Amino acid sequence: MSNAFFSVPVAQNEPVKSYAPKSKERESLLQVYKSMKNQDPIDIPMYIGGEEVRTATKKTISPPHNHKHIIGNYNVGELKHVELAIQKALSAREQWSQTPWQERAAIFLKAAELLAGPYRDKMNAATMLCQSKNVFQAEIDAACEMIDFFRFNVQYMTKIYKEQPESAPGIWNRLEYRPLEGFVFALTPFNFTSIAANLCAAPAMMGNVIVWKPSQTQVYSAKVIMDLFKEAGLPDGVINMVTVSGRVAGEAIFNHSDFAGLHFTGSTDVFRTLWKDMANNIEKYKSYPRVVGETGGKDFVVAHPSAIPSQVATALSRGSFEFQGQKCSAASRAYIPENIWPEVKKILKEQVGSFKMGSPEDTTNFINAVIDSKSFNNIKEYLDYCKSASDAEIIIGGNCNDEIGYFVEPTVVVTTNPSFKTMVEEIFGPVLTIYVYASTDFEKTLDLVDKTSQYALTGSILSQDRYAIQLATKKLENAAGNFYINDKPTGAVVGQQPFGGARGSGTNDKAGAPMNLSRWVSARTIKETFVTPQDYKYPFLG
Repeated sequence: MSNAFFSVPVAQNEPVKSYAPKSKERESLLQVYKSMKNQDPIDIPMYIGGEEVRTATKKTISPPHNHKHIIGNYNVGELKHVELAIQKALSAREQWSQTPWQERAAIFLKAAELLAGPYRDKMNAATMLCQSKNVFQAEIDAACEMIDFFRFNVQYMTKIYKEQPESAPGIWNRLEYRPLEGFVFALTPFNFTSIAANLCAAPAMMGNVIVWKPSQTQVYSAKVIMDLFKEAGLPDGVINMVTVSGRVAGEAIFNHSDFAGLHFTGSTDVFRTLWKDMANNIEKYKSYPRVVGETGGKDFVVAHPSAIPSQVATALSRGSFEFQGQKCSAASRAYIPENIWPEVKKILKEQVGSFKMGSPEDTTNFINAVIDSKSFNNIKEYLDYCKSASDAEIIIGGNCNDEIGYFVEPTVVVTTNPSFKTMVEEIFGPVLTIYVYASTDFEKTLDLVDKTSQYALTGSILSQDRYAIQLATKKLENAAGNFYINDKPTGAVVGQQPFGGARGSGTNDKAGAPMNLSRWVSARTIKETFVTPQDYKYPFLG
């Protein structure tokens, strides 16, 4: 019982540590990284109803930047394990859904503090080790953004609960926000440890129970997330982690009557397939499932003839190549006017040419490895296509090598064809394609940007002309859910730039905003009449 209206701590963004040379945080993190890299092989279980579940089938875990080094393995589950996870989630639902909101809030606020302190190095190191992020990319993702999700979502939760209807004289109207009736399936990607945690935590914070399937290339940091949740006091069965194939997960989950929602980040094709599966089974479900998805992107940078070349080049080198371009928001197509192109090209070549590539253990490396052999081979096919094309030229990079790790050089392609393959298709790697347009064709180019891709996730305009900015903002209003002015199209911060896109990029339910949390509750209106009528007759009958 709650006998007070509680105010939660005011959410503030977690400060990003610099990891500068000789700093204490750098020395501490690298020490933990080396310890985790060289420890005895680990065996990562599934977490079902508070139990650690292991199987006879194992898959090895290796760093993408050193794929011959074995960190350990994870356990591959079967259909029965997914069914057990659903059962344990539903068993936990009654007590968890009735747990007062402030008790749920306390768990995730504690998780934020643990991550800001004793878990910070471990979470960052796991992300560096098995997802090949450099120290800075790991810090802004695995530490800061995850902390921000926990803190700001608690604040957003209270905002939602406070939204109440008006009451006329003699009655009291109330609105309560019930958890969904059933369980939520969280299907998460490799590229952001914070997203993996948030896709589980956001529905759970609102009183839901979760079956979570992490990406097989993110299992190590997923284990650290589960350790964090447990130490923060999350009850058993609220979040259940299973490591199974997508086919096995779908067979159990999308045929279950208590399936209540999907929280997804991944490819557009997979999301569309899952939506079709749900539609085909719609009559089996107690309720229409909530479907929240953030999917692909073909994110753009448009430079106006008035743009400053050094700013454009920096937006491209950072926006395209941080974390090897493996961000949904990464700039992968750019439109540069011919009047500034020579200078942009010169600076871009200088910047990208100075990148060092290798293991994240060496903090002077800006570029690390792409996630796995499948990704490496996919990117290589695009590079080979560009090398053989008559209407495109690779001006930077273009080489790759998987002998030690899955290393792909940051690559810049220039094309004379605005519909060239790499201007249209999502690659999810360090490949940027540039179309140089006539300086007098700025407005026509904006139309081209809007119509070239099926996606609408992020994009940016660089210009010193305010009228040009105004024009681009209007003409591209449906081309990007996150639109940036005089900046790169990456780096959304929780509480500042709620993230998500539409068209082929998802449902635009904005992670890091109250609108996402509201998807995980089902409202009930309660009307109480204080003096109840005792005669059916209205005055007009007199």
